[in-house]
Amino acid sequence: MPSMENIRENLLSFFKPAAYPLRFGIFIILLVMIISISCWHYLKWLAGPICTSPSDAQVVTVEITPGSNLKEIGETLAHNNLIKSSKYFVYYGLLTGQDKKMQAGIYQISNSWSMKEIIDCISTGKIATITVTIPEGYTVKQIGDLLSQKGILTPDQFQDALMADYEYPFLEGVTGTGPQRMEGFLFPASYQLRPGMTEEEIIKMMLDKFQSVFTAELQQRADEMGLTVREVVILASLVEREARLEEERPKVAAVFLNRLDKGMRLESCATVQYILGKQKEKLTNKDLQDPSPYNTYLHTGLPPGPIANPGLASIKAVLYPADVDYLFFVAKGDGSHHFSNTFQEHQKASRRFQN
Repeated sequence: MPSMENIRENLLSFFKPAAYPLRFGIFIILLVMIISISCWHYLKWLAGPICTSPSDAQVVTVEITPGSNLKEIGETLAHNNLIKSSKYFVYYGLLTGQDKKMQAGIYQISNSWSMKEIIDCISTGKIATITVTIPEGYTVKQIGDLLSQKGILTPDQFQDALMADYEYPFLEGVTGTGPQRMEGFLFPASYQLRPGMTEEEIIKMMLDKFQSVFTAELQQRADEMGLTVREVVILASLVEREARLEEERPKVAAVFLNRLDKGMRLESCATVQYILGKQKEKLTNKDLQDPSPYNTYLHTGLPPGPIANPGLASIKAVLYPADVDYLFFVAKGDGSHHFSNTFQEHQKASRRFQN
């Protein structure tokens, strides 16, 4: 262990004039290190998220207009309190080489994202979307109500857009000017909708989906059966509203096709419920006497249009029905149906299950 005298001599030698250059060099090195470390921490802080508490995080919708440069994008983000420095955003974008990759669009950005995450989002064009799932069997009215609930549009806007002209082969010859002319062709699926999309763009997206789903193979099968696309969709909409179990769809379709072949009325409760605009547990005699052309209890043949927007399973059920001679079916109360060949069998099953 050095003595106090040795320590004293070492300190004196350090402060001798001859040691000044050495001391100055060490001081400069330490100063540079301190400044470098401080700058590194400061830049790291600038590139970090505004919000570090998950419970306080917020998602902000930001629009990057076409032609915006890096400086303008940085100012937009800073104005929305998503980054700490618009100037450092420009520097960071130039440094990472993403300054030329920025894409216009509407983005949903969290204030808990780092600057890297924000730049990656905008440079890769991850435009904000809203996922909307249209259930199978929804009517155009129900679809409009769903989109309204999601805050995308109002039911009136949707109804107005349904009356616009849409050029698709399967819509040729469709008569009428009301919203129902699109019934059956707004294909039920999950859609990624961008903020700012027009009602016509949304409808076109659904029509495009139908066109891609109704393949050339299905078209050929319809031709073989002597059915138009619209007739297939009308029948599929009945199947969609009547059948709850997947395995029963081909049987339900067979019943309707068999009845058509024999010139019998379809007598589908679903068509009457479509007229009423609501689902009733049990239809009354008054309901069944409604004079609407959609009432298949009064009118022979197909209704004038689809009563819902069917999914692919119901469409295929019509084109590939079960090989059975059934002419009747009755709900058993558990989601399934009892199928019969004769009216007598059907009456017996109705008494059994309806009671």
